[in-house]
Amino acid sequence: MAPLSDEIVLVTGAAGFIGSHVTQRLLDAGRRVVGVDNLTPYYDPALKVARLKRFESQPNFRFIKLDLADRAATAALFSAEKFPRVVHLAAQAGVRYSLQDPHAYVDANLQGFVNILEGCRHHGCKHLVFASSSSVYGANTKLPFRTADNVDHPLSLYGASKKANELMAHSYAHLFRLPATGLRFFTVYGPWGRPDMAMWIFADAIVQGKPIKLFNHGKMRRDFTYVDDVVESVVRLIDRPAAGDPSWSGDKPDPGRSAAPWRIYNIGNNQPVEVPQVVALLEQALGRSAQREMLPMQPGDVPATYADVDDLMRDVGFRPSTSIADGIARFVAWYRTYHGI
Repeated sequence: MAPLSDEIVLVTGAAGFIGSHVTQRLLDAGRRVVGVDNLTPYYDPALKVARLKRFESQPNFRFIKLDLADRAATAALFSAEKFPRVVHLAAQAGVRYSLQDPHAYVDANLQGFVNILEGCRHHGCKHLVFASSSSVYGANTKLPFRTADNVDHPLSLYGASKKANELMAHSYAHLFRLPATGLRFFTVYGPWGRPDMAMWIFADAIVQGKPIKLFNHGKMRRDFTYVDDVVESVVRLIDRPAAGDPSWSGDKPDPGRSAAPWRIYNIGNNQPVEVPQVVALLEQALGRSAQREMLPMQPGDVPATYADVDDLMRDVGFRPSTSIADGIARFVAWYRTYHGI
């Protein structure tokens, strides 16, 4: 087998928040990367282009603009490249937007994902690592969330589409022995983040002197996870293909593992934080005061998230640990530079 550094890794969503960070980390490690993205205008594509500019001139990187929902184009890509490892991070993101445009989630998260699975199945992929989400926990209230918990009650179409991805990947792992590892990301933030997520929204509001909307009257807790910790988790798992668990039993099925080569991991900081505390840290870092607007809970939202990451620690010797204070300081330093503040 060729050395890992010579194997091409496909990163989908390479112009996205997490995808661009994973791409940079792989390139820094000397690996060859093909990045795919359709540069959808869900938020300003100029930000996606700016992310790509960080590494588009690097010799080990090649970018292909492609919509993964295009079955023929995706099949042609896999046929030409035969990627041994795939990190699938492309998706239509956002809980609230799924109430406005549900078809976007069917196209990107379901059609796009089955095209990825088919490409992996037919062209010798040794490991598919794919993004899931803490949103799959839906109506669950027992904390911390564990991958062994049942997750059959999603509260948004976005969460349902991510649960569907996990199930689709399992069927391919079972039928075709495709090693597949799903990662449930918990509220990722950091430099080059998404402007539709809380950290950026709050920072914009503080800088512009506009009210910050605090839903559930501020009684919200999130397991904010710094992007570098997410990337570390991803790269440790890429070369560790999922394996079947011989102790798994259909009499008492564990929803997070299988007899098939399929695994699910939580990727969270394991330290939930009250959202008002995040606002206070942003005020401190930006040197400005925030206006607060208390509002009721939004449809599809949940009051708290909290990741159990014991499985991740046991299997790869790592757990996310960047403190919210350190992470926000780094995010604000980048935010100031990016906006010229």
